[in-house]
Amino acid sequence: MYFFDCTMRDGGNVVGCGFDAELTKMMVEGLLDNGITTIELGNAKGIGAYEIDGATDALTDEEYLDLVQPYLKRGSIGMFLNAKRFSQKYVDLAASKGLGFLRVGANAGSGPKISVEPIHAVKKAGMVCHYSLMKAYVSTAKELAEEAKFLEGEGLDAITIMDSAGTMLPEQVTEYTESLVKAVKIPVGFHCHNNLGLSAANAVAAWRAGATILDGGLLGMARSAGNLATEVGVALLQRYGEAKEVNFWGLLNFLDTKLIPAMKEHNYHVAIRPLDLVLGMTGTHSSFVKTFKKVAAEEGVPLYQLIAAVSAVNQDNPSEALMREKAQSLK
Repeated sequence: MYFFDCTMRDGGNVVGCGFDAELTKMMVEGLLDNGITTIELGNAKGIGAYEIDGATDALTDEEYLDLVQPYLKRGSIGMFLNAKRFSQKYVDLAASKGLGFLRVGANAGSGPKISVEPIHAVKKAGMVCHYSLMKAYVSTAKELAEEAKFLEGEGLDAITIMDSAGTMLPEQVTEYTESLVKAVKIPVGFHCHNNLGLSAANAVAAWRAGATILDGGLLGMARSAGNLATEVGVALLQRYGEAKEVNFWGLLNFLDTKLIPAMKEHNYHVAIRPLDLVLGMTGTHSSFVKTFKKVAAEEGVPLYQLIAAVSAVNQDNPSEALMREKAQSLK
């Protein structure tokens, strides 16, 4: 399985319709440097929205495409294409700039009517075609599976169930994911929103039911209550022995030193701080944080890795002596 990071598309909703050039470059580099290589960026409403939908609180499509040129060989980088705004010229633009994929999206049930032409156009242009079944919950699991099978036949490379309102329960996620996995041969993904606080639980349910792609957004950034935070998804899946290609500690360092400080200027509140995520991942009680910080600073070792090393030995009542012993091994 792998993570499909859509911070720079769906996450752009937290600043208007898209991030500026500096933040976009920062996040692309932070993801690629730490092993997350499938990245969706651009206008929050997709390619063409700047012109057609008046979503001008963002860079233009051309500006996003130009700034991402140095990174195209390092991963699979693409944009979203709402089927309602399909125009051949946008597909041609994406292809001419070397994008790896376009992700066509339409509300569940409407794909056979409005998505066939854009899917064919993306494939003819030589790009990978992902697909988003938006508002998946408006269809039954059986109906959604039938639609997915039809769209697969039109040339899709991967398809994602989108819980656009964050309304689905884990058992629904399991049912829908299992239905699609049985119906199609292409990879099935899941896109969580956190309106019921269930994005992490739903991500695990989707993975257990056979989903091999999980959408996420750094710091949970996305429309409304946000997406599954990419770093939370990585922590969860690494506890299950997956996502080993991601440098979890490097990703947290990027968040702490670069992205979180940058987003403070936009008054963005981080729901789960990297330190708290580490405590949850390692089973470390917050009452020990003060001593951990003291030892990490005095011994000159990374705080998060020290917490992990010590907690692997003693989660209950780790002593300062144990912390210093493990700090020496980290050196």
